[in-house]
Amino acid sequence: MGLSGLGIFHTVIGVAAIVAALADFINYGKINLNTISGKVYFYGTIITSLTSLGISKHGGFNPGHAFSIFIILLVTIAYYLNLKRKDSRRARYFENFALSFSFLLSLVPTVNETFTRVPVRHPLAKDITDPVIGNTLLVLLLFFVAGSIYQFKKQKQTHKQQI
Repeated sequence: MGLSGLGIFHTVIGVAAIVAALADFINYGKINLNTISGKVYFYGTIITSLTSLGISKHGGFNPGHAFSIFIILLVTIAYYLNLKRKDSRRARYFENFALSFSFLLSLVPTVNETFTRVPVRHPLAKDITDPVIGNTLLVLLLFFVAGSIYQFKKQKQTHKQQI
């Protein structure tokens, strides 16, 4: 696979963040920054995004680096909303969306890198333009839309119960 030490560290932390997010989606229907798994997602995502800035197959700044910066911005906004806007009902919608969107964006380079490297001798995709990558990302986008609608409705029910 040809991963550097930084690449291996980046991958391990990134996988932990993805697993933590999936655990929260299963348990809470959202990434919950008030749980251990939510904190693992937050800190793992920050570390993974920062370490990705030091990794480049093609040299120089690339779209993956832009994704990383945007992901850092999204999780930081969500963290702020969770910490400082506890009593704001509107903030919960933005927090949930920002975390879910950061997760979706994290999966774009994850799918690209995984599919062009695994299995080692015969990767699933030849390059990032391979249809298997596009189709997988489309399915993930559909899950994101459905999940966002679910989160919106669930948050609305939570607000009604608090009244």
